[in-house]
Amino acid sequence: MNKSPRIAIAHHWIVSRRGGEQVLEQLCKLFPDADVSTLVYNPKARDLDFLKGRFVRQSVLSRIPMATKVYKSLLPFFPEVVSRLKVSPCNFLISSDASVVKGLRIPEGIPHVCYCHSPPRYLWDMADVYKSKSSGLGPLGRMIFAGMVPRVREFDKESSRRVTEFIANSKFVANRIKNFYDRTAEVINPPVAIGNFELHQAKEDFYLSVGQLVPYKRIDIAVDAFNQLGLKLVVIGNGSELAALKRKAHSNIQFLGSQSFSVLKDHLQRCKAFVFPGIEDFGITPLEAQACGTPVIAFRGGGALETVVEHKTGLFFDEQTTESLIGAVETFQREADSFDAQRCRDNATRFSPECFRDNFQSFLRRKFPDFEWAF
Repeated sequence: MNKSPRIAIAHHWIVSRRGGEQVLEQLCKLFPDADVSTLVYNPKARDLDFLKGRFVRQSVLSRIPMATKVYKSLLPFFPEVVSRLKVSPCNFLISSDASVVKGLRIPEGIPHVCYCHSPPRYLWDMADVYKSKSSGLGPLGRMIFAGMVPRVREFDKESSRRVTEFIANSKFVANRIKNFYDRTAEVINPPVAIGNFELHQAKEDFYLSVGQLVPYKRIDIAVDAFNQLGLKLVVIGNGSELAALKRKAHSNIQFLGSQSFSVLKDHLQRCKAFVFPGIEDFGITPLEAQACGTPVIAFRGGGALETVVEHKTGLFFDEQTTESLIGAVETFQREADSFDAQRCRDNATRFSPECFRDNFQSFLRRKFPDFEWAF
């Protein structure tokens, strides 16, 4: 006899609305009665209304002053904290994870589906990048970071063995899950709020880059390239690298810091092209740009290969270097009129929230037929 699922949801941390929180929102829509467990939660953060009225259980880290701002510096404590983080009584756990919350301890026999945004880069293939390019670490910070990585990495690897089924947000991430965890994962692309963006045909003479200003985003490449090109670049976002990037930028580069959604959308609609120099596991902002009818100039790697159609909705550059990006921008300058705004918009619609929910429901029904799923 099939049993009714009692779902609990876990999410790494909830301090702002980014791609991971868009996935969390859709999971909450699918399971309106599920409680959420997380390391730290900022209920005052912008655009997290979907959690109002829902019980959110936080870890002991939440007792630390300014926890929602300093939580990343507490990484050495994550294994112990996650191991002790509780979930509400359930018979099915769904985790949404880009860190180590997949390591939650639950009773044996309870299925655990992990929607993996990425095996954490700072533990695996990009640990050296974080150590060498994080301008705010300092010599002591780099030494501490290098010392704690192996222990937290081992916890993450051990946790992955207890997950029943993995879902990856892209083919790129599925390969990383195989490489680092030796587990297979089905791909379900994350939701993109296409309906929040409108097609805008008229473009203006500036380029745009958006994202958290941290080392792996490689905004430094864009700054160096546009310093040499002399073309106008607008950067929206905040992070540890902001001060260093400002110091090297010429007057043609403008930093707006964190901005409201309305300001972000306005710039995505009006910019000539969206510049995406990092390796993202999926990358939602390039699709938000395309939803506005804006083409993308992206590094040829990561999730961008699954979301940008070369010479139709954007261009790629082949190396994460200033020279390679300059070449792509110069090509785009010559070919800008060949990119059709409606084609960009049509490509983005393949990644709607409705598609995500349908695919997630289908996955659960196929993989766990012993439960009576009532979607």
